[in-house]
Amino acid sequence: MKIWQRMPIMPAALVALLCIVSVAQQGVQTAALADAATTPTAKAGESGGDAALRDRYPRYKLRSGDSFDVAFELSPEFNQTVSVQPDGYITLRGIGDVHVADQTVPQLTQTLRKAYENILHDPLISVTLKDFEKPYFVADGQVARPGKYDLRGTTTLTEAIAMAGGFQDTAKHSQVLLFRRVDDNWVSAKIFNVKKMQKSGNLGEDPTLHPGDMLFVPKNTFSKIKPFFPSSSMGTFAKTY
Repeated sequence: MKIWQRMPIMPAALVALLCIVSVAQQGVQTAALADAATTPTAKAGESGGDAALRDRYPRYKLRSGDSFDVAFELSPEFNQTVSVQPDGYITLRGIGDVHVADQTVPQLTQTLRKAYENILHDPLISVTLKDFEKPYFVADGQVARPGKYDLRGTTTLTEAIAMAGGFQDTAKHSQVLLFRRVDDNWVSAKIFNVKKMQKSGNLGEDPTLHPGDMLFVPKNTFSKIKPFFPSSSMGTFAKTY
C-alpha cells in the first residue's frame, strides 16, 4: 500500500518572485560574458610583462636630424646611411621617400622591409643608429648653472641638482618641481621636498630622471619680497628656504 505525502502548494506570489530572481541571474551571467568579450587584452605576442617593460623603458623614437646605417645581409649593394629630414622623411636608394619620424628602431626595420619587399625577396635588414639626440634633462630656476645636461646612466633628482651646481641662496628647497612629458599633449608635474630628504638623510623618495625631464627650483618667499625692503633693515631678516 503506497502512502502519498501531501506537498504544500506554493503561493503564486512566491512563484513569481522565484521567476524574477532566475531571470535576473541569467541577465548577470550574460552581462559578465559580454564584459569578458569586450575587455581589451594584450596585443598578440605581447605578454603583460612585456607591456609593463615597454612602458617603464620606452624605446627611442626617431626625430629630424637623426641618421642611421641600413645594412642588407644578402644585398649589400643597397647598404646606405640616411638622415631624417625636417619633415620626417628619409630618401632610400631604389625606393624614394618614406616617412619614419616617431618610429622606434624595430618599427623602422619593419617599415624598411615592407618598402623593399617589392624589389627584394624577404630582405634581411638591420638598422644601427649613428647620430641621434642623446638622452638629456633640463635644470632651470634657482640652480647655480641652469641648462641642458646629458643624462648618462641612472640619475636621481638630487644628483641632477648637484650636476647643475646645486641650489642658489634664493632657492626654495622644499618645493622642487619635476616636469615629465606623458605624451604629445600632456605633461605631468610633481613637487618634491628636497630639503626634507636631505635633512633626514632618507633618499627613498628621490626619483630617477627619465630622458626629457625638466626640474625647476622656484624662489623662496624671502627672495620674492626682498626687493621691497630697505637695505638698512635687511640684517634683521633671516633667510628662509
